[in-house]
Amino acid sequence: MPTIDQAKRLVQNRSNIVVLTGAGMSAESGIPTFRQAPRGLWAEYSPEHLATPEAWQADPALVWGWYLWRMGLVRAAVPNAGHVALAMAAETHTIRIVTQNVDDLHERAGSGDVLHLHGGLFAHRCFACARPHGEVAIPDSGTTPMRVEPPRCAHCGGLIRPGVVWFGENLPEAAFTQAVAASAACDLMLVVGTSGIVHPAAGLPLVARDAGAAVVEINPLETELSAVAHVCVRGSAAAVLPEVLG
Repeated sequence: MPTIDQAKRLVQNRSNIVVLTGAGMSAESGIPTFRQAPRGLWAEYSPEHLATPEAWQADPALVWGWYLWRMGLVRAAVPNAGHVALAMAAETHTIRIVTQNVDDLHERAGSGDVLHLHGGLFAHRCFACARPHGEVAIPDSGTTPMRVEPPRCAHCGGLIRPGVVWFGENLPEAAFTQAVAASAACDLMLVVGTSGIVHPAAGLPLVARDAGAAVVEINPLETELSAVAHVCVRGSAAAVLPEVLG
């Protein structure tokens, strides 16, 4: 396929690569995208209504139960061939991953340079004082009850929340600043499995292109970022990345 050959040549001829990954990157590991309808016990709830500070303050046990369910899904998942290909490519290329995903599949695949723009599902912290909190007990996937009282902070007694960015909250400043700097300095950006509709992350490929980098999109579907890309490869991350990076 000509576009895969073009993408491979770009990878071979570039030394500083940034990879922007979205929900499609993890979907092939069995993690539903955020906008897919919740299943099982959670089918009647909208993620957009649960992932807000207001929802937490109104019913923290409900929101904590929802996130425990999501943690169980992630813990049961394994990195797919796309995650593994990126980790292996870092042995011969300078690769920084900027992800919109809150799971830890990049790290579990072996990638060490990962910026999480939307926080981390397992980076628990206190809602009141923001101090970090250690690991929590995570039920097996599919067995999470509807409501679970969150743990308490050892420092102030506040409720422990997931370390993700909720609707209405700002991105982690340090992570986003580093992501912008990396995008402006790279000579190739791979845009993998993201719809391109969530800002400000969706603006990073344009930052890279304006700075002179080549942009390659890997996605089964045309997206809002397709027009920004120099090369668009239509396929999934697990199918395309091993070939492009191999």
